[in-house]
Amino acid sequence: MTARVTRIGIVAKQGLLAASEHLARLGEWLRERGINAVYETATASLVGNAAHGPTLSREELPAAVDLIIVLGGDGTLLATADRIVQAGRDTPILGVNFGSLGFLTEIRIDELFETLATVVDGTATYDERLMLTATACRRGRQDESRTVLNDVVFTKGALSRMIELSVSVSGRFVTRVKADGLIIASATGSTAYNLAVGGPIVHPSVDALLLTPIAPHTLTNRPVVIPATEEVEVHPHAPDGSDDVFVTYDGQYGYPIHEGDVIRVRKADRVLRLVKAPARGYFELLREKLKWGER
Repeated sequence: MTARVTRIGIVAKQGLLAASEHLARLGEWLRERGINAVYETATASLVGNAAHGPTLSREELPAAVDLIIVLGGDGTLLATADRIVQAGRDTPILGVNFGSLGFLTEIRIDELFETLATVVDGTATYDERLMLTATACRRGRQDESRTVLNDVVFTKGALSRMIELSVSVSGRFVTRVKADGLIIASATGSTAYNLAVGGPIVHPSVDALLLTPIAPHTLTNRPVVIPATEEVEVHPHAPDGSDDVFVTYDGQYGYPIHEGDVIRVRKADRVLRLVKAPARGYFELLREKLKWGER
């Protein structure tokens, strides 16, 4: 980002009272430097009278500011990223961790002002994260497209023992998955749900898609990493017409799919820009968050 930052949006996790004092200090810090602090409406209520100036909804914020600061966990950041995509913007995010893990909100609260200063003076470093676009063809017609940062997940309904999915890559049949579900993840999403079910960790700078079955009923069904230039096509099999297959996008939104529907997942045309923590790289983050490599 080379243009001068004049308006910064501030979003906190819903009801995050522990952030109230930090939110007020943040607004004051910005005003002292001639930068307009624009609080998201619900976030402003956490600040009270200290929230000077305009407030905007989460949907309105991305188009009105030069940067969005997110205080919360990865779920709050993913929801903000979704609003940025829906607004058709490329507004960068500075994620401050108030969650339990926080791979995406990697900046600690004690690093906030040091990191923010690099944004203001133009020396900040940004990660550009590959995103995924999923296009649904339901009931024989294109229904909608969603762009996600982490993953597109196919899971079973509450009463289903397992689901069946036909998976093709760039028009070539790959396998028929019989499992509790299937995750199609980006490299960024490799440390999310993918990791929890035994999928590989992939460095976020790698242009790749991950196909990870959830509790597969065949031992030879293993995670596969493919180039991000490929398109993945998933067909659910539910011949009795039941709603046993459910698709979710970044854990934020989802719906049932049926026999005859198809979901196509490919690399998105846009990326998400995240402000990097100045003092740590990716492997330091792995060691800090996952205790990775420790004995």
